[in-house]
Amino acid sequence: MGHAEYRIPEGARDDAVSVQALREAVAQFNGDRGWTGLNAANLAMSISIEASELLEIFQWCSPQEADEKARFTEREHFREELADVLIYCISMSNFYDVDLAECIREKMRKNAMKYPVEHGTE
Repeated sequence: MGHAEYRIPEGARDDAVSVQALREAVAQFNGDRGWTGLNAANLAMSISIEASELLEIFQWCSPQEADEKARFTEREHFREELADVLIYCISMSNFYDVDLAECIREKMRKNAMKYPVEHGTE
């Protein structure tokens, strides 16, 4: 498939692309490369490694500097590392057949009980 769009049309934004389309695109990309022998340990390590690369962008930054990097000065690098984290998370959900909408909904329900609104900060 080469440099194909992997079912994510050029210019498509979050409001026009389903989670299922993202899952299919990642599965197609991995399948085209024969990356089918994935396992939980390797995927979890890859998520952690990519998250560390994302974190490295902000190492030794003040909150204001970190915000500036994410929004402007390191925007492309920030987006690439964030995408890597998400791609590995989607790969893991594909490999272990985890419905992302369901598991996020369930976890947010638990988080709402653990962190009630009255304990929130602004």
